[in-house]
Amino acid sequence: MKKVISVLVVFVLVSCGAKKASNTSALYEVLTTQSDGGGNIKFFEILTEPNEIKMLENDPLLSSKMKHDDISTSNYVILNMGEKNTGGYSIAVEKVEETDKNIIITVKENSPAPDAMTMQVITYPYTVVKIHSKKPILIQ
Repeated sequence: MKKVISVLVVFVLVSCGAKKASNTSALYEVLTTQSDGGGNIKFFEILTEPNEIKMLENDPLLSSKMKHDDISTSNYVILNMGEKNTGGYSIAVEKVEETDKNIIITVKENSPAPDAMTMQVITYPYTVVKIHSKKPILIQ
């Protein structure tokens, strides 16, 4: 009787820990977020053409995260915050939504608190995002 109860307890514990596999993949993937290395001005660039996307493959931070098939199945977005006088700044994706016609990206800019101690160094924060869709992209 003890063996039956212990087998049932083990079975219940194992079945409670099982997770259902999901077939849906993420709509986007952040490839890199850096505090330095971006451009001097604030801009958002959407890369859709194969020759534009191939340019990213030359970047040592991105080359290992890109696959050859991504050129035909994904778009890339470069979010550049521009020149900042101190450290502590970053730019990120807050959310990505897919509609019938396009992809809407909401961008979030983070800055240090007014009383925060930051390094007095010029930085150029940027983020590179891969969108797993070829639909047109709108950035907010």
